[in-house]
Amino acid sequence: MGGNGSALLYTTIGELIRKYRGQASLSITQLANVSGIHKTVISKIENGDTRRPEWKTLKAIAGVLKIPPHQIVEHYVELEQRPDALLELLLEAIELADMRVVSRVALTFLESPREETYTLLERLYHFAGTVTNAEVKLTLYHLIVKYSRERGVPPYIAKGLLQAYLIERLDLKRLEESFRMGEEIIHYVDFLTQEEQILFYYRMALHAHNTKKYQQCIQFCKAGLALETADTELTARAYLAMINSYYFLENFDAVERHLDVFETFDYDFVPDAAKTTRGIVKAKKKDFDAAIPILRNCLDEGSRDIKIHAANELMEVFFQTGEMDSIAELLKREEEILPTNLQTPYKHVSIGRYYQQKAKFQTSIGLVDEGMKSYAISLQAYGTVNALEEIMTCLNDILSFFSKSINLQYIEMIQKVYNEIVSKCKKQEVLG
Repeated sequence: MGGNGSALLYTTIGELIRKYRGQASLSITQLANVSGIHKTVISKIENGDTRRPEWKTLKAIAGVLKIPPHQIVEHYVELEQRPDALLELLLEAIELADMRVVSRVALTFLESPREETYTLLERLYHFAGTVTNAEVKLTLYHLIVKYSRERGVPPYIAKGLLQAYLIERLDLKRLEESFRMGEEIIHYVDFLTQEEQILFYYRMALHAHNTKKYQQCIQFCKAGLALETADTELTARAYLAMINSYYFLENFDAVERHLDVFETFDYDFVPDAAKTTRGIVKAKKKDFDAAIPILRNCLDEGSRDIKIHAANELMEVFFQTGEMDSIAELLKREEEILPTNLQTPYKHVSIGRYYQQKAKFQTSIGLVDEGMKSYAISLQAYGTVNALEEIMTCLNDILSFFSKSINLQYIEMIQKVYNEIVSKCKKQEVLG
């Protein structure tokens, strides 16, 4: 331990209490009256006659003397070896929100000579699953992995890595880093239960799709399907990610073939997603007569989540067919088109694409100020998930428009947005 924690080890818990009682100018009798702890008990603790005081006793005394809670915890953990008592102490450490103390107590629990290592790892693993604070959960899972590596317990290397990955993958700014974390689990996947393996493969499939690793998305989804015994919503979503991966790989025949299977899943989002995807594939095949009615129907009757995908594809079709009036009419429906649930990188990229196409339309009809504002929003949406390829495409659109004349005001606007994106990326690298 470093800092104040090391200094604390040079005093006993009795000396610590005596020190703070002196600072408070309280006699043992006065402390007893205020804390509700008998003066004989306090005296024995201060004199070292009681080698392992009850935690509730120390907590009551510390509350009166205003001893920093982490000091009491760090002293007490030196005295306690009982696993049950240490788990109770771990709850106290979690309340302090001090990850250093949490790690210290959890490690002491794992080192308890009262139970076998495997049993202690299992108990701490299940305890971590009951914790609601994500930072604490990660601290505990990382400790479980480290301790398991040192002791050669691969099942809990696997379980700890999986649970840590499931938390880390939610950080949209660290998708590449957390994907690499997930890849490490592949080496331990045989130590996971079948249910855990399915969860892992499907989550990695979705993650691979969101980071444009389309071949890996397909492989992970197929690995999960090979183990699956009952369809779940996660199965359906992973299956859709696989279909979308085939789409981005321009294997449209595979898309349409797998859509037939996808439509058999009985979940609310399936019909809209299947219909939208069929419309988009028709558009990519230049079958506009079939694509446009399907996509219009999705825009009119589909759920809020899929409207933006239909709108984006329709705008692209209308640009190709020169139907600028149709784009203008579509943009009037912006309020109903833009999604409100932005939990996935794909949604942020879709918003970026929407505003990029909107900007292209606005600048083409002379609404330059409005168009530049839309380009700025597009860049911000892409920047939220570090979509570098899309950022470069958007910047190229801007540079193409201003290739003949440069307006300093617009350049400064875009420069400001670009700097914000770079700053966020650098900050995230430092935090990571």
